[in-house]
Amino acid sequence: MGETQAVQEATTTAELADHLVAVAGGDRRAFERVYTATSSKLFGVCLRVLPDRQEAEDVLQEVYATVWRKAGQFDASRASPITWLAMIARNKAIDRLRATPSAARTAPIELAETVADPAASPVSEAEASVDRERLGYCMDQLETRRRSLIRTAFFEGATYEELAQRIGSPIGSVKSWIRRGLMQLRACLEQ
Repeated sequence: MGETQAVQEATTTAELADHLVAVAGGDRRAFERVYTATSSKLFGVCLRVLPDRQEAEDVLQEVYATVWRKAGQFDASRASPITWLAMIARNKAIDRLRATPSAARTAPIELAETVADPAASPVSEAEASVDRERLGYCMDQLETRRRSLIRTAFFEGATYEELAQRIGSPIGSVKSWIRRGLMQLRACLEQ
């Protein structure tokens, strides 16, 4: 990725974060900007989970209704705007899929040949490999305690309370160490 493209994406991410803050304040123009900038990507997320295009469109509408109501919950220190939005879209799509009767989710065997291969393309595999290497490098830059807490929290799903009990430290300290570690990680990944 060229330096210009990286700067442009960072600006877009910052602008999107600003727009979400404005949406939390009831700004309809900011909401339009968020929709324009993200609707195609979020529709793609919905389509990956839901086989029916109409269902995906319905879920996308629910996603933006949720964004309008819950934009105040967006926290730029915890996730990028697009990650936060994609998580909402994915969760809504999964909820819809689970609510669909199982008979409606089955298709005749004759349609098996028309189903796209869900495996990642070679390009996506290469990009994912580079991302994994970058994440590994950035994780190695963290202090040992922060690295260990972040790994345990994310890979084992441990709560702050569980982490505090495991290492015998106050919960406030654990939260602080993880928050600082994530900020360091984010800064490293954005370089």
